[in-house]
Amino acid sequence: MKEDSNETAGIRPSSSGQEWRISKKHGNALIGTLRKTYGPVFASGFSDRDKLSDVLHKLDEPSLSKLVQDHDAGRLHEIARK
Repeated sequence: MKEDSNETAGIRPSSSGQEWRISKKHGNALIGTLRKTYGPVFASGFSDRDKLSDVLHKLDEPSLSKLVQDHDAGRLHEIARK
């Protein structure tokens, strides 16, 4: 069975466009800032000092889902500023 080239490259086909929009608008947000809202397990394995744009493509699915949900609802801007 042939693998999807996006999956092979580590890109999640269903969310890659959404990730780009989030990174463009909120990429400077620090993971530590986002953990104030999402909790200590958000983006596990990354430092509080890491920028969202640097780790977004490596995020676990639960963390990415929270970002996408809040981005779609228009809440991510306020969360990223806390």
